[in-house]
Amino acid sequence: MRRIDTAFLPETLCRSVVFWVLVWLAAPVQAQDFVWTPGLQRVYTDLQKANVQPARQLLAREPTHNGIRIFVDDYADMLTLVTSDDDQLFATWSDREAERLDGLQSLDDTSPWQRVLQAEVRLHWAFIKLKFGKEMSASWDVIRAYKLLADNQKRFPDFLPTYKSLGTLHIMIGSVPESYSWVASLLGLRGTIQQGQQEISRAQRDPVFGLEARLIDLMVRAYVLRFTEADSQTLQQLIRANPDNLLLHFFGATIEQKNGHSEQALTYLNARPTAASYQPIPVMDNILGDIYLQKGQYGTATRHFQRFLSTYRGRNFLKDSYYKLFLCQWLANEPDASARPLLVQVTRVGRQAVESDKAAQRLAEQYLKRSPSAQQKVLMRARLAADGGYTDSALAYLRPYTEARFPALAEQIEYNYRLGRIYQRRNAPDTAAPYLSRALTLADSPAARQQNLSFGASSALQLGYIYQQKNDRTRARSFFEKALSFKRHEYKNSVDNKAKAALGGL
Repeated sequence: MRRIDTAFLPETLCRSVVFWVLVWLAAPVQAQDFVWTPGLQRVYTDLQKANVQPARQLLAREPTHNGIRIFVDDYADMLTLVTSDDDQLFATWSDREAERLDGLQSLDDTSPWQRVLQAEVRLHWAFIKLKFGKEMSASWDVIRAYKLLADNQKRFPDFLPTYKSLGTLHIMIGSVPESYSWVASLLGLRGTIQQGQQEISRAQRDPVFGLEARLIDLMVRAYVLRFTEADSQTLQQLIRANPDNLLLHFFGATIEQKNGHSEQALTYLNARPTAASYQPIPVMDNILGDIYLQKGQYGTATRHFQRFLSTYRGRNFLKDSYYKLFLCQWLANEPDASARPLLVQVTRVGRQAVESDKAAQRLAEQYLKRSPSAQQKVLMRARLAADGGYTDSALAYLRPYTEARFPALAEQIEYNYRLGRIYQRRNAPDTAAPYLSRALTLADSPAARQQNLSFGASSALQLGYIYQQKNDRTRARSFFEKALSFKRHEYKNSVDNKAKAALGGL
């Protein structure tokens, strides 16, 4: 840069020139508050794969005065905490959220990154806090993240990184059960599932968050909407294109298992990268245990659950794992003396922060009060096999039985529901519909309504899907509305979300 000689300038003009030169020199520094350096791009790519160890080594070389570094550093902590569930580490690192938010707020507020990254940090910690049972604090983080993203959308409507998390939040808001929608409105949270989907689709064009947006879109389809064969193919292509991405293999497995494709989930887990540099994810053994339990391979399932319990240091999924160990013993017809203590252990360990642990606690208490019957063992074997997509085995368990063989009303309802779902999974909707209709009729009786069973609402939802596929919109709508009419049951939020989304699609 050429030297400015001020010797011949009047004093006032000299000061003015010096002032504007300093402003000019300072301007690029402010613009450098948010820079995706080549090193940070590599770090973020590694973290998205759960390749945490080399990412942290690279991160240590990056300048600290950079909002992108603050965000990426936080992302690494989030991955470590949610995969380890380490309470001591959470207590040690819990102050980092405020430190990072303060750091981001001190940077250039005219940059579209400033609010987006504050929102991302808040969402990281919301996810962390949910895993550690801090629901109230997590909720406030979500609310503040929403307001930051909504403000950023108004200021910078064409800034694509805003839409990945804003779209996710709009879907969450649109999925809120009707009885709680007034709370969202009171807090200034507004959004619909359709709006959120459009925003996530838009975010997929972003070079930074595009991969994450594609995964979120698939997870929304799996957990809120309806996961189709085309969606499964898209997921396979995404994982095939990223063979070294451990997180994609993990989430792909959870999505496929959730949607009754456990054999595909097993394929993803068996093909996952296993280098020592990847972040350990102990819960994968819990998932593998689930799959082998569904397959009826109780010895292999037991080994995976035991490996999970021996390597995991957190407090989530403990109740779930001991309950599944009980199922392995009980379904293998082992003596009650070896199976029953596992139910007692369910009530003594861990916490109830995740849904599977809550269900395990409830069932363990129920079975300890009254031992499950032989008929319940048949239904459990069929349920597990059907949930995994092993419909041949599921049918083989139920074929020797009729509704009359099940004396309890709840068992009769479940018997019909299980058969209906099995045939539905086998692409035989005309065979499935009568069983689902029978389950719905029984579940709609006053005696069954008092038990708050989930089978009635779930049967109505699946009948809605069957008639939606037949393009019988009137009957489909009536069944989706029927699903919403069941006021209290175990899967109320999930069923209602899906029914509302389907009605919106009609």
